[in-house]
Amino acid sequence: MSLADSLDILFEDNHCIALNKPSGWPTTHFAGEDTVDRLVKSYLKEKYQKPGKVFLGVVHRLDKPVSGTLLFARTSKAAARLSEQFREGAVEKTYWAVISNAERGTRNAELANAGTLEDWLVKDDKVRRVATARNTKEAKHAVTHYQVRVAHGDLTLLELRPQTGRKHQLRVQLASRGLPIVGDTKYGSTQTFGNGIALHARLLTFLHPIRGEPITLTAEVPPLWRGRFAYLLPRESPR
Repeated sequence: MSLADSLDILFEDNHCIALNKPSGWPTTHFAGEDTVDRLVKSYLKEKYQKPGKVFLGVVHRLDKPVSGTLLFARTSKAAARLSEQFREGAVEKTYWAVISNAERGTRNAELANAGTLEDWLVKDDKVRRVATARNTKEAKHAVTHYQVRVAHGDLTLLELRPQTGRKHQLRVQLASRGLPIVGDTKYGSTQTFGNGIALHARLLTFLHPIRGEPITLTAEVPPLWRGRFAYLLPRESPR
């Protein structure tokens, strides 16, 4: 089997490439472990029979347990322009998350059908966690807009649109309200969810770094979602 058969490529041209990242894989910079960027480099080297090293620009990241749309640049010019879009908040990101109101030992907040989560977040690099904090010098402002898509039994499917891009932002903002994402034991969930958490980068809209046209990419949820959250999810249209 070639690498092309093992990757779910969502978009590819001479300037950028995007794929549906599986949960459990770090995006990049993880010593001693396979990373998505290394896999994509190997795919490009194999497909185009490139000698030597393959350039791949990492313009954003998804946490290791998160699945979904992940975009890379294939040239330095594209990397610079895409990175600028992410820094300036010009990229529209939509996530799906499943939360449970049956988590033991938590006091769950009541979410309206739609609203905005606003917090100040601070990183603790020693324990590799992020926490909410007051507006201190070290804390960074985090804003996420949400909408309840479906609620069934103890489970709720949320659509999240982060306005800012802080580390672990969506995970911490929900967990701090007693609503940890299913499987996110790092932030209080008492459940497991395969090798990941129930957070999926569903949509990504950006401007093509050369042509300037808007491109929207959609990543199908992993099979585990279909099995465990069948009543929450719409049916996928065949590609």
